[in-house]
Amino acid sequence: MMNGSDPVTLTVREASAGLEHGDFSSTELCRAFLDRAALTEPKVRALLSLDPEDVLRQASASDARRKAGRALGPLDGVPVTLKDNIAVKDAPCTCASKILKGFVSPYDSFVARRLKDAGCVLLGRANMDEFAMGSSCENSACQKTANPWGLDRVPGGSSGGSAAAVASGITCAALGSDTGGSIRQPASFCGVVGLKPTYGRVSRNGLVAFASSLDQIGPMTKSVYDAALLFDLIAGHDDGDTTSLPGDSGGCAADLAAFEEKGAGLKGVRIGLPKEYFELDGISGEVRAVCEQAKETLRSLGAEFTEVSLPHTKYAMACYYIIATAEASSNLARFDGIRYGYRSPEAADINSVYFRSRGEGFGPEVKRRIMLGTYVLSSGYYDAYYLRAQKVRTLLRRDFEKAYESCDLIFTPVSPVTAFRFGEKADPLQMYLSDIFTIALNLSGDCGISVPAGIAAESGMPSGIQFMAPALQEKRLFRAARAFECARPQKEFRASL
Repeated sequence: MMNGSDPVTLTVREASAGLEHGDFSSTELCRAFLDRAALTEPKVRALLSLDPEDVLRQASASDARRKAGRALGPLDGVPVTLKDNIAVKDAPCTCASKILKGFVSPYDSFVARRLKDAGCVLLGRANMDEFAMGSSCENSACQKTANPWGLDRVPGGSSGGSAAAVASGITCAALGSDTGGSIRQPASFCGVVGLKPTYGRVSRNGLVAFASSLDQIGPMTKSVYDAALLFDLIAGHDDGDTTSLPGDSGGCAADLAAFEEKGAGLKGVRIGLPKEYFELDGISGEVRAVCEQAKETLRSLGAEFTEVSLPHTKYAMACYYIIATAEASSNLARFDGIRYGYRSPEAADINSVYFRSRGEGFGPEVKRRIMLGTYVLSSGYYDAYYLRAQKVRTLLRRDFEKAYESCDLIFTPVSPVTAFRFGEKADPLQMYLSDIFTIALNLSGDCGISVPAGIAAESGMPSGIQFMAPALQEKRLFRAARAFECARPQKEFRASL
């Protein structure tokens, strides 16, 4: 039995230990999460689809393996939710878009196969901004997900459904995708942990592409240790992804456990404060206050702060929205109403199949980005826009490389504001500015993590801090995040409805 434990509070680590010790079965655990979903989903709407029978079938299979002494690993039987742009064989994969309504994936993504091989129970498909284009989950063509901390507020985006599912207690953990902050920003808004791994450490095979040189899958969890556990599980080389980095990417959880045994201190760790980030006018007073409190906590752990400069930060937003939209226009050309997906019933000939199917199937934000991307790639404008943006991207990457010569990590806010109310940012430019602190990391390809840091005084909403580290330095990132988490216990940040 569950022995009175509330599954809402169970981390992956705790659920794994409970299953191993026989405190409860996977069936009991998953049934408790399903009961929680039945209670909260009418209000939060984090999931686009959930098949309770399939969840319990997976859980029953896990219980049988454990009973026979053939558990597939420590996470066998632990439920994990996937964003609806990550393919799972025989499950819907709609990207929250009308153009893929009813589409069922014929194969597993690399990360889904890794989860299945470890015995994880795949619980539901999480809502998102359509094709991962958005910062609030308001661009979903299916439904609007609410923030569990305030049902009149957004959960962030584009992985808002994944963040809300973890925060509302209907799953142990979730996977999202991060193209310009789409894991870290909703994690901050919902008071959970979100990791954007180094580009190439987690295979994009089976992730529906938005911007191929920026997209990266990562975990969203209730604790830093959980994020390390899931990262170890899903990271690694994949021959099916030409951008996948060679070598084994595991060992982060073990490294973190050893770090905890040594006291989880940060003595001698140099943390850079990029002056360009903290000089921005748009940071709210309550976010600044949370960051100041976080810096004091880090100082008490022995960390040393130093000012660094990322001088090309002012060009990051423009650079990002040229590269991302250009790649989106190319990637989304495959949705043509011919091979699969939505086809307009009004189409009378080949031209109208293309025009009407795409016009009716894509939402306003997706159309906006396709048009912008097509423009910057068009004859006469490629050199002026796309090629120049790629050169600026190189300068941004060099900024980070130079900054890391004088620091081990970089500290910033995750978002200039806490979760805002539905409809509050109707202006697309104002919405884009929600990602001002996260997009540069996708352009550089380095790794970053969002960690809950406090409850903002005015809004009463969670606010996170961001640590950034050089490429392939996830262990360094996890240590700093875990030390901060231990100094500021996270139980106060777990939402209740």
